[in-house]
Amino acid sequence: MLLKRVPLNFFKEMTTYIFLSVCPKGAGNNDAKAQEVLRKIKEETLNDKVEFLYCDLASMRSIRQFVQQFRMKNIPLHVLVNNAGVMMVPQRKTQDGFEEHFGLNYLGHFLLTNLLLDLLKESGSPSRGARVITISSATHYVGEMNMDDLQSSNYYSPHGAYAQSKLALVLFSYHLQGLLASEGSHVTSNVVDPGVVNTDLYQHVFWGTRLLQKIFGWLLFKTPEEGAWTSVYAAVSPELEGVGGRYLYNEKPTASLQVTYDKKLQRELWSRSCKMTGLLDITQDAVSG
Repeated sequence: MLLKRVPLNFFKEMTTYIFLSVCPKGAGNNDAKAQEVLRKIKEETLNDKVEFLYCDLASMRSIRQFVQQFRMKNIPLHVLVNNAGVMMVPQRKTQDGFEEHFGLNYLGHFLLTNLLLDLLKESGSPSRGARVITISSATHYVGEMNMDDLQSSNYYSPHGAYAQSKLALVLFSYHLQGLLASEGSHVTSNVVDPGVVNTDLYQHVFWGTRLLQKIFGWLLFKTPEEGAWTSVYAAVSPELEGVGGRYLYNEKPTASLQVTYDKKLQRELWSRSCKMTGLLDITQDAVSG
């Protein structure tokens, strides 16, 4: 099982795990799946302090409600994994009126991370820093940031919108790392590319791809467990203590698309994202260059 790859002292030192759902309400057996995950984790870790909290990342109201619920628990936050997403869906909008890929995949994580950032900073220490892990995709390599039409209003391509959202996540993660480092914070930000994983995300892709997945998925695709390995590595590996600004694939750092290192573009996207989510942008001059 996946949790057997995690160092045992990680579970001994951590006291509470919070797992949140990111699916819209009414989306099938979401609650049942969450409870099954909780049961398995409790069995494998022998720790019954595991909780499930609902959060719809397609709704800023839901995100803010989740953060309020979490804060009321008065517990530290050591690891935040931004792993929600939709892929190549038909053109549609979130509850707040954003194109769904950009709104859920990117802006939802942007808002959630920023609202929890002070807790992460309080929880990190010189001996064990807090960590933000953001899940992107190799699709970001073919993505383009259209800063004049982030909502894909003029021309909508499911693949293009998905790729842009994954590119935005890399830019966000790198800029966040720069901000944290400039403050001397004991929090790091890294990106994970899980690879091609055999999940339900492919339900909206070209029928030929779905057929390929159905027939050869066991051979060509990673299992969900295998796809999660690098995320777990980023969350708990001693090798990454105090290390941020990395793009990780198969548990190794690799180069992301060249434009993701453009600090001007990072800052511009961050500033625009603050306006879209109603956050005060107080970081414009925090990172030089």
